[in-house]
Amino acid sequence: MTDLRITEAFLYMDYLCFRALCCKGPPPARPEYDLVCIGLTGSGKTSLLSKLCSESPDNVVSTTGFSIKAVPFQNAILNVKELGGADNIRKYWSRYYQGSQGVIFVLDSASSEDDLETARNELHSALQHPQLCTLPFLILANHQDKPAARSVQEVKKYFELEPLARGKRWILQPCSLDDMDALKDSFSQLINLLEEKDHEAVRM
Repeated sequence: MTDLRITEAFLYMDYLCFRALCCKGPPPARPEYDLVCIGLTGSGKTSLLSKLCSESPDNVVSTTGFSIKAVPFQNAILNVKELGGADNIRKYWSRYYQGSQGVIFVLDSASSEDDLETARNELHSALQHPQLCTLPFLILANHQDKPAARSVQEVKKYFELEPLARGKRWILQPCSLDDMDALKDSFSQLINLLEEKDHEAVRM
């Protein structure tokens, strides 16, 4: 092999090494999903979302109107629109449903019977709403660390989820601020449902 050929070979190898080390380009963008988060005042929506965003609990203030948080995960970014849960706000929830790709419903599993009944009615209404009924639902039975907390099975039976949500994509999970691993796993399951819905839309 001539000196020129040897030089060309080394230059080409240098070029390949340069491409491998320096020209990988940016990593692929994570998919983003727009979600709506609803639940009664005191259910813990704001605290859960703030903890997922690594925000200080000292700065948490209950949402009175609505707020938006970008919640980052390894394989997706969830743009969560949280709606206040007070009596005078809930009647306006449906105005903010448009464009949602999934729903997070947070309930206080240790609440009074009256509040639990109200939460059940609101969840039933959301599951049957024309803009939400085909979307994946993540239902979080929050405050599992409290002595009066109902179990997931009790919540499922009381909320009549099996007959009402049959044929829909939904997940019911226990949660509390003390168990972030379980909370993150719940959201990972929701992301899987969102991805499945995306793939189905592509095949159609």
